Amino acid sequence: MSIITSLSPRAVAAPESGIVEVITYARGREGLIPLWAGEGDLPSPDFINRATTEALMAGETFYTWQRGIPELRQALSDYYARHFSVSLPAEHFYVTGSGMHAIMLAVQAVTSPGDEMVYLSPTWPNIISAIEISGARSVGLPLDFVGGRWSLDLAKLEAKITPKTKGLFINTPANPTGWVASLDDLKAILALARKHGIWIIADEIYARYYYGGAARAPSFLDIMEEGDRIIFANSFSKNWSMTGWRVGWLVAPPEMGQVIENLVQYSNSGVAQFLQRGAVVALNDGDDFVRANIGRATQARDILCDALIATNRVETLKPEGAIYAFVKVDGITDSRRAALDIVDKIGVALAPGSAFGKGGELFLRACFLRDPGQVEEAAGRLSDYIKRL
Repeated sequence: MSIITSLSPRAVAAPESGIVEVITYARGREGLIPLWAGEGDLPSPDFINRATTEALMAGETFYTWQRGIPELRQALSDYYARHFSVSLPAEHFYVTGSGMHAIMLAVQAVTSPGDEMVYLSPTWPNIISAIEISGARSVGLPLDFVGGRWSLDLAKLEAKITPKTKGLFINTPANPTGWVASLDDLKAILALARKHGIWIIADEIYARYYYGGAARAPSFLDIMEEGDRIIFANSFSKNWSMTGWRVGWLVAPPEMGQVIENLVQYSNSGVAQFLQRGAVVALNDGDDFVRANIGRATQARDILCDALIATNRVETLKPEGAIYAFVKVDGITDSRRAALDIVDKIGVALAPGSAFGKGGELFLRACFLRDPGQVEEAAGRLSDYIKRL
């Protein structure tokens, strides 16, 4: 028996990330414009870094609260009061080692081996793997794509629900499509969950990146009632340019507190306390920085999408939310091969749509949370490439 065959089948079956494949292939190339990963080009701001460094130098390096330091949980409560107009005591918030960790804990809390969880596709591939590695079965429902716009067919969603379904994974605003659930969509999804007695895991990481005229996207928080089975996953990564910090959070019913604490204990045993000090400052003092990040994304979105649409070879509309253009290019039938070819020929790195599951195979994803001037250069290179196809 080989070493590999002696390992857990679930672990061996975990797929290589199609996004990471392009990153590994392209990393370090001179003149490369990296639109591959879901992060901006700004480093974490000084006011967050200083608070973290001061806490580190003050010796805040010991074991800490499994649910998060009290100051951070209260800062999260205050943040939601400001931006979501909800009054949720600190007991609803749990600090995790990244948004990915938050998703993994939520899936583990809700599902058992043999259960099913329905997700909307195309989607960030880590969602699918989190479900499968936990022993549950992921069931994808492709969003409809017509005239460059993505939409959810609620009848199709209900048809995916079986006696084995334990939950719905809803990411809105969505990565990679930019689809945003309307308030009516959310009401209908919640009604389905109530009707069938199942959970909703709501990934609202991109809630502030919304281009629909409001300060944020519609949220389940706008409509939920006490007793609804909803867990929210979120992260400091996108809003505050903290992708490398690996700090996230869950919003969940206080009754789940000991369960979540135990899952934290047996995974990462808590986030470093000095990192949490930086997260407190991000929440309390970072609103202007977040608004500036959203402003850069809005400008860059328009530059990139206008240029690509002008080629008359791209089927897409400007996304309603998130930080990605997910484009279908006439003449591209293998997005993985195209992504590698684009790296070689024009020095722009995109993520292949095949990495995002059902319905994404013919698309390419570009992250536009970058300097608008650099995005304009990338848009010009991509436009020339598309015209030559």
